[in-house]
Amino acid sequence: MTNPALDVHRLERTEARYHSLNGYSMVLAAVALLALGGFVLVRQLAPVYVGILLVLASAALLSGLYMLQPNEGIVLTLFGKYQGTDRSEGLRWTNPFQSGRKISLRARNLHTPALKVNDKRGNPVEIGAAVVWRVQDTARAVFEIDDYTRFVSIQAEAAIRHLATQYAYDTGEDLDPDETTLRAGLDTVADALKNELNHRFVSAGVEVLDAKLTHLAYAPEIAQVMLRRQQATAIVSARHQIVAGAVGMVEAALKGLSERNLLTLDDERKASMVSNLLVVLCSDNDAQPVINTGTLYT
Repeated sequence: MTNPALDVHRLERTEARYHSLNGYSMVLAAVALLALGGFVLVRQLAPVYVGILLVLASAALLSGLYMLQPNEGIVLTLFGKYQGTDRSEGLRWTNPFQSGRKISLRARNLHTPALKVNDKRGNPVEIGAAVVWRVQDTARAVFEIDDYTRFVSIQAEAAIRHLATQYAYDTGEDLDPDETTLRAGLDTVADALKNELNHRFVSAGVEVLDAKLTHLAYAPEIAQVMLRRQQATAIVSARHQIVAGAVGMVEAALKGLSERNLLTLDDERKASMVSNLLVVLCSDNDAQPVINTGTLYT
């Protein structure tokens, strides 16, 4: 279900582009007015107030100048009313009565600390992520959110906590082997995290460029238990492979003896030989040879 508070269609304020004037031309105009005003005052070619007005007009023009760096914008308002956002680089000029708030449009990096949450199976895990984001809509970032940087930090933590509950840390006996997990499905989990962050950040006019998990581990209180479980799983898998290989080797040995007529054994002796070979092949320690001075049947 879509959260109405985050529905982009319910947001009334969106960015409008503002077209400012070239600042250098306005500097020349201000200098010309200042020079003209000074000339009028010195030469007394007109009443004094004319020269004063020219000087004040020059100062007013200069007060409307501002400078923008690459990937920087300025949100302009006139007596509390939003006029638009200027993204032009260099020295620019606007109405001196307008006030502006500069805002960075560069990509920023947010690294969340390791959060302790419960995964889909209820196991406590520690999870952290790195999020690359930038402001896309300056009007929403300034007017819809009180502090968009703090908003991004809090919502990122909430999104990571919610994401962890949607996936299990690792596969288990009670899970489908094809089910996505936090440990095995990093790319899928990263895409899901990015989509959820974009959904949460839309009200702040923020766009997520990339999101990746940087920390993933069991919580300390169950880490040792889970480690023993993983070790047991690995041991069982290794034993299964060893036994399967040993059975194949014993089968090949008996088949070779039978085909070459090197030795004829009854079922009881075959069982004894199979048992001895399996013990030798599956044992963790080296076999100790025993010399039989009698016959095979004594």
